[in-house]
Amino acid sequence: MGGFSIFVTRALPEEGLEPLRTARDVARLDVSPLDRPLGRDELLRELASRDGAIVLLMDRIDDELLGHLPRLRAIGCFSVGTDNVDLEAARRRGVSVANAPDVLTDATADMAFALLLACARRVVEGDSIVRTGKFEGWSPLYHLGLDVSGKTLGVLGAGRIGQALLRRARGFGMRLLYTSREAKPEIDCVGAERVSKETLLRESDFVSVHLALAKETRHAIDEAALSLMKPTAVLVNTARGPIVDERALVRALRERRIFGAGLDVFEDEPALAPGLAELPNVVLAPHVGSATRGTRAGMARLAATGLLALLRGETPPNWVPGSARPVH
Repeated sequence: MGGFSIFVTRALPEEGLEPLRTARDVARLDVSPLDRPLGRDELLRELASRDGAIVLLMDRIDDELLGHLPRLRAIGCFSVGTDNVDLEAARRRGVSVANAPDVLTDATADMAFALLLACARRVVEGDSIVRTGKFEGWSPLYHLGLDVSGKTLGVLGAGRIGQALLRRARGFGMRLLYTSREAKPEIDCVGAERVSKETLLRESDFVSVHLALAKETRHAIDEAALSLMKPTAVLVNTARGPIVDERALVRALRERRIFGAGLDVFEDEPALAPGLAELPNVVLAPHVGSATRGTRAGMARLAATGLLALLRGETPPNWVPGSARPVH
């Protein structure tokens, strides 16, 4: 039977998979019925006879695995980041990769700002106080948090999401700092200032992490970085867990060397560093930065259309440089 055989490693919004279900040149499309990440052997078994696959961040697609998948030609990533795919191995083995950029920018920036506000105003702590019957009435000095308006926001990594967060912060009259390999005229012109990482950490009241995960960014926020932050500062991470040394963060929070933290991602997800969950000055979210109905459907559709284009030998806008170029 002719046509492409495609496997999706976990259930995705159905409307996002519509391009694959209606494509005439897709002969077989299967979606994992398991609501969990597939094990190594399961991935190998399901992908062994496939032309293409849509994978999630938890699916580790490395050189060894690709070596057992000679038929695989294309991968669609249900994410912006592609750190779960060995792009160099994919290039050598003729596998093209597409991701899902742009569509999750606003949802993730919204989540970052929600965590910022929740930490500053101690929303989760307050909710717990009321629910457990510990609220004894209003008091002038009770449950004081931090001001946000007019304070300084530092964004580590001013890509699409970082820039979207900076735009939101303008509405709060915040001073805006960012780090980037290159200047960003599109945000410089609205008053954002490009500074060194050290300056940003020292001067920011709120630090939001938006770096891609790579060898050089792993533990970019470590003991030394945390020691530069103000004792009244808040750290927010909606990027990748391993960018923050979680054990060092626990120590900084426990010793009140920073005011608080808001985390949507974790270093050894879904596990947490010992002691993190017990701290009152951290807000923990279950990796839901892009978790809106519209965003997740859009991510699935982008991954699906990108995968289909790659299989057809086309180069879609979301082709990931570093992987193999599609072959007509």
